[in-house]
Amino acid sequence: MTTMNFSIHAFNELSAQQLYNIMQLRQKVFVVEQNCPYLDADGFDCFSWHLSGYHESGDLWAYTRVLPPDVVYPHYASIGRVVTDVAARRLGWGRQIMQHSIVFCQKTYPNIGIKIGAQAYLQTFYESFGFEVIGEAYLEDDIPHIPMLLR
Repeated sequence: MTTMNFSIHAFNELSAQQLYNIMQLRQKVFVVEQNCPYLDADGFDCFSWHLSGYHESGDLWAYTRVLPPDVVYPHYASIGRVVTDVAARRLGWGRQIMQHSIVFCQKTYPNIGIKIGAQAYLQTFYESFGFEVIGEAYLEDDIPHIPMLLR
């Protein structure tokens, strides 16, 4: 298994190259691979923490953004834009970046739950971290999602 090098940055700490790599990976997966044209630059990045997992080659292979409480969900932090490059799949990178994101949330925002809008097909993945479904499925950009909460 290859080594993942993690970094955590506030938006204003990201270099232009880091931001470019993040946007490129998100568009590669969420727009092109999932064939879903939507506005990825949704205005929340500037309020978020950006957790990146780099391959030893320097390529960005995994990423999440952590949103502070009350930015998207009242009284809850959130983890979103959870993405892994196709090269990193089945190597545990998604699990690693998600675990780091949860730990970061719990340390940064203690005693605050984490609420997510998960793509429905990943329900079992998120449940493996302790997330629970807390509502009905809904469509977001024509992709089925479910609201989930880690208490």
